[in-house]
Amino acid sequence: MNGTWDTTAEAGHGLLDDVRQWLAESGSEPTPARVAQALRDRGRVLGDAEVLGAAERLRSELIGSGPLEPLLADPSVTDVLVPAPDRVWVDRGGGLELTGITFPDAAAVRRLAQRLAAVAGRRLDDARPWVDARLPDGTRLHAVLPPVAVDSTCLSLRVVRPKAFTVEELVAAGTVPPGGERILRALIASRSSYVISGGTGTGKTTLLSALLGLVDPGERIVLAEDSAELRPDHPHVVRLEGRPANQEGAGLVELPDLVRQALRMRPDRLVVGEVRGPEVVSLLAALNTGHEGGCGTLHANAAAQVPARLEALGTAAGLDRAALHSQLAAALSVILHLVRDRDGRRRIAEVHVLERDPSGLVVTVPALRWGAEGFVYERGWERLLGLLRARDGSGVPLGDAVPEGGGGCDGSG
Repeated sequence: MNGTWDTTAEAGHGLLDDVRQWLAESGSEPTPARVAQALRDRGRVLGDAEVLGAAERLRSELIGSGPLEPLLADPSVTDVLVPAPDRVWVDRGGGLELTGITFPDAAAVRRLAQRLAAVAGRRLDDARPWVDARLPDGTRLHAVLPPVAVDSTCLSLRVVRPKAFTVEELVAAGTVPPGGERILRALIASRSSYVISGGTGTGKTTLLSALLGLVDPGERIVLAEDSAELRPDHPHVVRLEGRPANQEGAGLVELPDLVRQALRMRPDRLVVGEVRGPEVVSLLAALNTGHEGGCGTLHANAAAQVPARLEALGTAAGLDRAALHSQLAAALSVILHLVRDRDGRRRIAEVHVLERDPSGLVVTVPALRWGAEGFVYERGWERLLGLLRARDGSGVPLGDAVPEGGGGCDGSG
């Protein structure tokens, strides 16, 4: 293929449209034999290579991801974005890149979006012009139809890696600074509760999956997610996923429902994939009742804004400010904040611990910040170090896991 959704000279778009209609009317699968029969019925005789090419293109359009298949099959691609038929963007971890892939017209983008939505068991039409769903292979689908999306259907696909990254791979990718993996291992071993914050596409789910892979194999992890994206490399994981209401308005399962169910499933680690609503009340309550090591992700622009963000969510759920900060002070220990730099690289920009200010409100204290040679200590480092050591029950010597001394956490002291 040359990057465009075309065919050979002998089999153009019009001919493929005719074959597509023939297959639809006959209820046949787009096998090479059926495609060849359809071509013969239309008085066209093509060679084996052309027939196989036409069959593959039809199969990809009818039951695959159309022209996006090669992009989704690329293991380096994390996001595929289609804002217009002639503009397909990808993110390979270094920022957005415009590809040479195109669709013949806006109708082709709409057809693909509607078919993918149907595969996910969701409805996408003029009455319900947007969809947010998970495809069977784990890919996250979001699509918006015109006229809500001006000019063309807007299609976004987030690729979920079949296997979680290891912490060592994140160090190699630059997400974790050199030596920083020892801090993360100590955090998990200490069973401290933590939140991973950051903006959209900063790698929160990727980092959380990697950290859950560090949990002791003898512990039971229960995940509660709106859309199942976490895939930790761990032998004992229970995954709970929400679902929307059906066309009759029944069957809705929301994240707070999942958190309540998760608490009844004997979790050693309770994980909320993304804290963004009333589930914050259930999560904080759980972390205050013996469920150590709980964690989740949260959208926030900076680690220092996490308490305010949680306060807004808690207030919307009916929890007053004083009660929320009281629970927050006892429930949450550490914040890992991710950013994307100007080159599109994802990295842990800062690590904060929590404390109460004189008014009784919870505030964050910087403990570590990103450094090219390793984490750089901030004023909250001693508090973080003391927290990890005081809560270490893993039998792993924190003296080996957490470097001591002055400037950076690269082991050089």
